[in-house]
Amino acid sequence: MRKFLPVLLVLLIVAVWLLLPAHRVGAQQQPAAFFPMAVWYGGGHARAPMLAALTPDSRRVWRDDLQKIKSLGFNTVRTWVEWSTAEPRPGEFHFEQLDLMLELAGEAGLKVIVQVYADSAPDWVGQQFPDGRFVAQNGQPIPSQAAPGFCFDHPGVHRAMLRFFQEAARHATKSAAFYGWDLWSEPHVINWAEINYIPNASFCYCPYSLNRFREWLKQKYSTLPTLNAAWYRHFQDWREVEPPRFGTILSYSDYMDWRIFTTNKLAEDLEARNAAIRQVDPVHVTSSHSAVPQVFTSPAAGDGAPDDWQMSRAVSYYGTSFYPKHSIPSGHWSLPRRALAMDFTASANGDKGFYVGELQAGFGVRGIVVGEPITPEDLALYTWGMVARGAKAICYYAFYPMSSGYESGGYGMVNLDGTLTARSRRAGETATTIARNADLILTSHPAGAEAALLFNPLATLVGGEQNASNRLAMRDSTAGYHRMFFERNLPLDFLNARFVTAEKLRGYKLLIVPYPILLTQPLAALLERYVREGGHLFLEARAGWVDERGYAQPTIPGFGLDKVLGVREESVTPRSEFRIRWGDQPFPAATFEERFENLDAEAQAMAYFEDGSPAAYLHKYGKGSSIVLGAFAGQINETKPTGMNPLGEILARWAELSAPQLTASSPIELKLLRGPRGTLVFFFNHGQQPARVEYSLPSEDTPRRIRELVIGEDVPAAQSLKKLGAEIPPQSVRIFRINY
Repeated sequence: MRKFLPVLLVLLIVAVWLLLPAHRVGAQQQPAAFFPMAVWYGGGHARAPMLAALTPDSRRVWRDDLQKIKSLGFNTVRTWVEWSTAEPRPGEFHFEQLDLMLELAGEAGLKVIVQVYADSAPDWVGQQFPDGRFVAQNGQPIPSQAAPGFCFDHPGVHRAMLRFFQEAARHATKSAAFYGWDLWSEPHVINWAEINYIPNASFCYCPYSLNRFREWLKQKYSTLPTLNAAWYRHFQDWREVEPPRFGTILSYSDYMDWRIFTTNKLAEDLEARNAAIRQVDPVHVTSSHSAVPQVFTSPAAGDGAPDDWQMSRAVSYYGTSFYPKHSIPSGHWSLPRRALAMDFTASANGDKGFYVGELQAGFGVRGIVVGEPITPEDLALYTWGMVARGAKAICYYAFYPMSSGYESGGYGMVNLDGTLTARSRRAGETATTIARNADLILTSHPAGAEAALLFNPLATLVGGEQNASNRLAMRDSTAGYHRMFFERNLPLDFLNARFVTAEKLRGYKLLIVPYPILLTQPLAALLERYVREGGHLFLEARAGWVDERGYAQPTIPGFGLDKVLGVREESVTPRSEFRIRWGDQPFPAATFEERFENLDAEAQAMAYFEDGSPAAYLHKYGKGSSIVLGAFAGQINETKPTGMNPLGEILARWAELSAPQLTASSPIELKLLRGPRGTLVFFFNHGQQPARVEYSLPSEDTPRRIRELVIGEDVPAAQSLKKLGAEIPPQSVRIFRINY
């Protein structure tokens, strides 16, 4: 028996290995450097989240489509499963479409990302759990018309939904073609439904959501007397506590708590989906993506708005949808707006990168409203713009145009009859180039920024439910400063005021705090420490006006920042628009003229209002210095842009930011990706004329090889010694891969 022990031991090891999830799901077959370049395709002409019924022709039609997708240059399809079709009766699961897609994609040499749709819930869920419907603030339950489904806070709905996720995982992980998950498309508390018959509809007020809110409050306040003091209420029992349903004049601490809870809840719900999948599939990548980056939303939204930083922690990769020409032409995104969306998404997800869950592949449609065409040049610029900022997957929406609904005919990469377009060919060429360079792209990160902007989503809640006038102020203020730096090719990171740390701040020469009307004591302490340790802090008007409970501070700037800034507010005058002079440089400002009392003789006036009174002060504090501007300059630079706003140059020079060694005959966007294996240099020409550029490489090392990726040519060694020169055609990008 002893002589057979080694053999038995080997057999036992092999058996255990065969049972491991990594082997069972074929994860070991994944390419080492795989960048998913995907198109949304659910089989035939079906539009998400619908699924086409299987017919005797499905196999042939789907195979032809998948081979066409592969031949264009894509390496992945993004398909979907949806709850109502997958589980028409409790416990009876149907994943025939998914099984066929995985089989045929594997034949074609394509990977598959599965989008899970749980908002289209089967009708039996409502019949089995009649108290599981969403409830609006007026107490009215919302029926599900295939959407929006039922409330995840209901324990029965919760269990049933996660059971669906896990059953989908048991099917998908059987295939070697399966690559990963998107667990929630464009998360909100309530999805795909506009409850217009209820004014300002807000969710969810069902008994289970109310109880979850109470438990959250217990964690925050511990005791009922503490909650009563914060809310200015006199509850005798926790069962009496409910979120606000309308605004009052007494306090809006309850409103602030309700909106913060709702944002936190979305992240916890995504974590629950991820945990359910991980019980069955601990190997494959998980992801989710927002409808738009958080900078464009407010936690005041009645359907709930996710916090990108929190959501990113819940899955392997978080990301965004990207529809610059969604439908209504007047709302199409300008170049600075597109850059803001990309840069903000990159910052929220940090060094791990992000997924582009949906990238607009064709012109937009909303009813009978049609957007401007999406061109091949658009797709190349959008795609490379995301890659240059650290994207780790791109998913074009969609392969076919929408076949039904109010978006019929829109958003397709090819025509509905299957004929190819110039867009599809260009996107496929781009996908091929990215795949060939995935080894460097996946191991690289955007070049570090020396300046950061502190984004505070809670500032949009100042004034409570009654004050909707400031909902867009943080967005516009953020966008206005980003524009100043984007125009100068100066990278700008975004930091979330709710989660920023002293260690994170320490890495920046300049910190901009726009629209700083709401601060907290811990945040103010971080700002004080940042300046004391050598940072350059720039704040706008009325800094620390109120705290997170809505309580005004006795002095402004509040929370002791008057000592850091060397001044305190003397008066504030409302003015819609005016100009400020800084030396010989004028620039526009808006909303307030805040005048200051000088607290420290060393506080130096730097800029002036039109009447000659000081508008900005510079003050040295500890090892650093601060500037306070008694106005809002970022906001108006977005609503009424000033090309190359001089305030951007003033701040850059003050903080001694490093300028790129770039010269160009017309404006060029410069981006860098740096990794252990080399560097990628991107030159974007968004203009209508060719541009000649020269750029000095920042590395101390001599390049071993430089290759331009778009046209596929090596740069001769004699021309590549630490300096790049190129002619960039209009509406195009050139990318140089540099190996050292």
